[in-house]
Amino acid sequence: MNKPSRPCIAVDAMGGDFGPQVVVPGALNAAKANALSLVFVGREEEIRPHLDQADTTGVEVDVVDAREVVAMSDKPSQLRRKQDTSIQKAFLQVKKGRADGVVSAGNSGASLACGMFTLGRIKGIERPALASILPTEKNPLVLIDVGANVDCKARHLFQFGLMADVLAKDVLQIESPRVGILSIGEEEGKGNALVRDAYTMLSRSSLNFVGNIEGRDIFGGDIDVAVCDGFVGNVALKISEGLAHSLSRILKRELTTGVMAKLGCLLARDGFRRFAKRVDYAEYGGAPLLGLNGIALVCHGASNAKSISSAVAMAGTFVDNNANEHLVQGLTRNKELSLYGRGNGEASEAAASQELPKASSS
Repeated sequence: MNKPSRPCIAVDAMGGDFGPQVVVPGALNAAKANALSLVFVGREEEIRPHLDQADTTGVEVDVVDAREVVAMSDKPSQLRRKQDTSIQKAFLQVKKGRADGVVSAGNSGASLACGMFTLGRIKGIERPALASILPTEKNPLVLIDVGANVDCKARHLFQFGLMADVLAKDVLQIESPRVGILSIGEEEGKGNALVRDAYTMLSRSSLNFVGNIEGRDIFGGDIDVAVCDGFVGNVALKISEGLAHSLSRILKRELTTGVMAKLGCLLARDGFRRFAKRVDYAEYGGAPLLGLNGIALVCHGASNAKSISSAVAMAGTFVDNNANEHLVQGLTRNKELSLYGRGNGEASEAAASQELPKASSS
């Protein structure tokens, strides 16, 4: 298979709760709207019927057969026994130069593992991280990490902050992103040992670090990057999604009870539509997996066609903007990455820890 003439996205067609029935039409919608080409990876006999039902006019489409599927319950360690999975072969398309990026709604742990094994990490980055772009009252915010790393060290959070800063500058066009670390209080010294030590590193960096932020600050719009470990970030993300859905249902129920409420709802329907669009996670589609030597977006397992379409479109934007190259360049220029990272071995890590005294306890 030769590389298509347009930016090409390899799509894990078997990923997510619904597989090809939502992945194929969603990806095709994005390809048509953004002049992209696609490589669907998965069981060909399950993908072809959906392609046959769709209008693929003007879209370069190919299918790479992969017989195995990584289940949501599978652990990354089990990938060694599955050598023909759709997510593995999707990353291989990028490694072989046949595609420019990967989109998957499958197992996020498997996406992380396959991405690291296949594409490798950016020099100096120990843990690739998932960066979700969230709507706020003002401008979008980058929340990192949202699930790739549930057990972290302070230097990992520092690296997350560096990567998200580059993303916010390059993709969200924010000149000097305000970076905060998610904690249980705004005062310096609040939080657990992980947060306190990461605070020390971030406060001594060249980032526009504004200190600790609380959960209530995420959606106010006064922060551009919120840094946390993957456990906290995933909980925060899922609560946000659940709250948005619940608020929409509550509003719909309350505004359709009684004649006057229905009339008011009718008059304000355009505003409610804008509200629903603003809080819909499908508008952004997927979370960029930062830190790999390549572009990868991981979608929610319950993604619908709209969410897949948004993720593929975002992947295309990353390709067009050379976002990953800019991330590599931005990190390469940052000497702090090697100072606070593992570097060439345990000795450099020890030196970094001596450089930074432990933060005081709360």
